[in-house]
Amino acid sequence: QVQLVESGGGLVQAGGSLRLSCAASGLIFTVYTMSWYRQAPGSQRELVASITRTDFTNYADSVKGRFTISRDNAKNTVFLQMNGLKPEDTAVYLCNAQYVGMNYWGQGTQVTVSS
Repeated sequence: QVQLVESGGGLVQAGGSLRLSCAASGLIFTVYTMSWYRQAPGSQRELVASITRTDFTNYADSVKGRFTISRDNAKNTVFLQMNGLKPEDTAVYLCNAQYVGMNYWGQGTQVTVSS
């Protein structure tokens, strides 16, 4: 079955950096659009960044210039490099894989940014 396993979250001070990874299995990784979403307590889930099969990227305005999404098709892995972290970036970060009518989610990894 399809599995998306996130890693790399943690506690960091404002201004710091983290690199999230999402390892995918059970799917043809190269055809999927891969995305990172986040959800803070009491808030709706929001799209942070996405990358298509042709490496087209899209970012939420709140993270442009600070976060970078990338993918390694040889390792079936998508990354999110997060620099200049702010307390408002605190959330559970979830990996998503989407292709045509198929949509899969990981369990999420907690990112906490202290001020």
